[in-house]
Amino acid sequence: MFTIAQARRELDQGNVSAVELTRACLNRIKALDSKINSCLLIDEEGALAAAENADRRLRSGERGSLLGIPYLAKDLLMTKGLRTSAASKILENYIAPFDASVIVRLKDAGAVLLGKTNLDEFAHGSSTENSAFGPTLNPWDDKRVPGGSSGGSAAAVAAGLCLFALGTDTGGSIRQPASFCNLVGLKPTYGRVSRFGLLSMTSSTDTIGPLTRTVEDAAMVLSVISGNDKYDATTLKSEVPVYEEKIEKGIDGLRIGVVPAYFEGSLDPRIKETMLDTILNLKKAGAIITEIELPNNKYSVPVYYVITPSEVSSNLARFDGIGWGGTANGANDLQAFYKANRGQGFGPEAKRRIMLGTFALSAGYADAYYKKAQLVRENIKEDFKKAFSQVDIILTPTSPHPAFKIGAQSGDPLAMYLEDIYLAGASLAGLPAISVPAGFVNEERKDLPFGLQLIGASEREETVLYVARVVEKINNYFERQPVI
Repeated sequence: MFTIAQARRELDQGNVSAVELTRACLNRIKALDSKINSCLLIDEEGALAAAENADRRLRSGERGSLLGIPYLAKDLLMTKGLRTSAASKILENYIAPFDASVIVRLKDAGAVLLGKTNLDEFAHGSSTENSAFGPTLNPWDDKRVPGGSSGGSAAAVAAGLCLFALGTDTGGSIRQPASFCNLVGLKPTYGRVSRFGLLSMTSSTDTIGPLTRTVEDAAMVLSVISGNDKYDATTLKSEVPVYEEKIEKGIDGLRIGVVPAYFEGSLDPRIKETMLDTILNLKKAGAIITEIELPNNKYSVPVYYVITPSEVSSNLARFDGIGWGGTANGANDLQAFYKANRGQGFGPEAKRRIMLGTFALSAGYADAYYKKAQLVRENIKEDFKKAFSQVDIILTPTSPHPAFKIGAQSGDPLAMYLEDIYLAGASLAGLPAISVPAGFVNEERKDLPFGLQLIGASEREETVLYVARVVEKINNYFERQPVI
């Protein structure tokens, strides 16, 4: 399957049409998705109509980075006239009345929406096992998870079902699946991409970003989906660069921060060894490696898992079976009606987070939990601010291990929450971060990928991308694809 950049050249030269490219993706979905369950909905008619329109635009001489490029979107994003379920029974039959702003931008650019991808219900999870419509399987090993909560998007790109996919990242939900599936996963600065039309999980950390095969592809998508939006007051007003034009830079003199504590503890020693080799190669390329400390970042997971359930309990309160969601039968009063709708509609993890969040916000406990977590969050932000006065970028592992087996952690919520150990800090601080392929480890005669993370200062996606491009050129791991 083409990368976006390769497809762009073929489309512009007339060697392939958007319709041909779209049909190739649709045929691959039909042939392979039954083996990995990455898609919840395919809109073949709409995709082919969009592809035909893209071809008309191309014939007229129009050019654009994503014109005619087929993609999939996480089923947490509103898509007008199509089901938007959030992988939850409570929205099983919900048809979105409008497009999310990010979908509008991609439509205007001529990208071709193929359909919607699987996820942990309402993005609550790190494995895509919490979907009401069955788990997604990792294309590299179908006995393992693809990561979460954007696991459907990651698996689809890894399997070549589309040229890119949109995911959402609240505490690592783009970056961790990218690591498990040998992809590039980019979480932009909070506010870089509009959240309008996103079914919110944690409003203060939710971000939308791309999952792609290469850094150049991620840059191309980010250039299109970024920008201020009148429908989202949290979007940034700063000018959006053409990111793909700024990724070919050297790193001579670049200051890369490394946190020694991140290379100890639970980190797989094979991942540690490979990452240290990569750091050595970056040093040989001219980078200055500096040890730094992020003392409060050790609290990022507990802070995240106080703030997130609190905001989840608020955001999911709207799904009551009246204005939103399915309606249960047999209730005799309003209280019973709510209980029936939510009891049948929400899965176990959604219920767990609603209850945890409601408790953390309840009278007598809000000061001890939610407000204290917000104070520690400010300390985490200050740690990053201090670090970026010393370095240009921070390099960490993405995950402490490769993809784990399906069911291995489903009975242990704490172990699942610790999947965000390297990831939650950048989310709480609203910083741009990327996972880029960093190597493979062999498990049971299967090569399993893993990534490394690069974190940048606020609005410094350009730096994150060009350093990721240097890493990509050092190893070329992105060229390896799974056999399904």
